[in-house]
Amino acid sequence: MIGIIDYRLNNLRSVQKAFEKVGASAFISSDPKDLARADKLVLPGVGAFGAAMGNIATLGLEPTIRRHVESGRPLIGICLGMQLLFSRSCELGLFDGLDFIKGEVKLFPGSVKIPHIGWNQVELRGASPLMKSVEEKSFVYFVHSYYAEPKEPVTIATTEYGFHFTSAVQKSNVFGIQFHPEKSQKAGLQMLKNFAEMQQP
Repeated sequence: MIGIIDYRLNNLRSVQKAFEKVGASAFISSDPKDLARADKLVLPGVGAFGAAMGNIATLGLEPTIRRHVESGRPLIGICLGMQLLFSRSCELGLFDGLDFIKGEVKLFPGSVKIPHIGWNQVELRGASPLMKSVEEKSFVYFVHSYYAEPKEPVTIATTEYGFHFTSAVQKSNVFGIQFHPEKSQKAGLQMLKNFAEMQQP
């Protein structure tokens, strides 16, 4: 069973419906006890990094997320959820993240239009079960002003937007995608299907 984490800054129902479309069962909850029983967890999100981490703390969700990852069960962060996997963000201040992946979340430079909205391509970087049967340079849908800059070799896809930034990551059983798979049609649904079908490493 897939648990979708509700920390009050999420795009929840559309993600749940996308999993249902690929034949996977997913439930939405902010209750740590419910989420602790999930085989896989999804950390979606829209909004500001600091507010998201604050809500996660207030709802008592961080210990459950950490125990899930430590157990070897898969976790995926989507959009803001991917950014929360990193060490820190400079969005509207300096805020600590979950630190599953070493690195920082930074604002796009003024040389590109902010926010980055719309369809763009992903360029695959190495093998990952998340990208099984996903075509190279598939178009996916983005809405974000900040991007993650890893300090360790976790990048499994990049996207060009003035420069190549990391648009998908994997570190063992922790995955992240900067774009919205639920809005990305064939490619996005394939990634969600791949995640739903994953076994523990």
